[in-house]
Amino acid sequence: MDLVEVSPNAKPPVVKLIDYGKFKYEQQKKANEAKKKQATVQLKEIQFRPNIEHHDLETKLKRAEKFLSQGDKIKMVMQFRGREMAYRDAGLEKFKSIVEQVEQMGSQVESPVKMMGNRIITIVAPTKKKQ
Repeated sequence: MDLVEVSPNAKPPVVKLIDYGKFKYEQQKKANEAKKKQATVQLKEIQFRPNIEHHDLETKLKRAEKFLSQGDKIKMVMQFRGREMAYRDAGLEKFKSIVEQVEQMGSQVESPVKMMGNRIITIVAPTKKKQ
């Protein structure tokens, strides 16, 4: 048996006579239980190109819907190469329409659409909780 200080800030300080090894074991078990119940959110990335075809876009949107239903965040990236850089405005419009389609699936834009060099990036998070 050990003398363990339970509340050091109280006046007078509160102590307890307990088995310290058993006390530490129970604290560890509680921490592990809390960790099991904790939901982990992953960041998935979906990449687009400015000249993506309709069917390919549908496939990527289905994948995005799957990720959102699992409770994961999505980092959406549109990358430009070579001559595509000359048509960044058209690519930006297409990217914004894709983001609107993803928002209709039950999500919200967490970071605004921004241009970084030859990439357009945004992060989308689900509005519904993972079940």
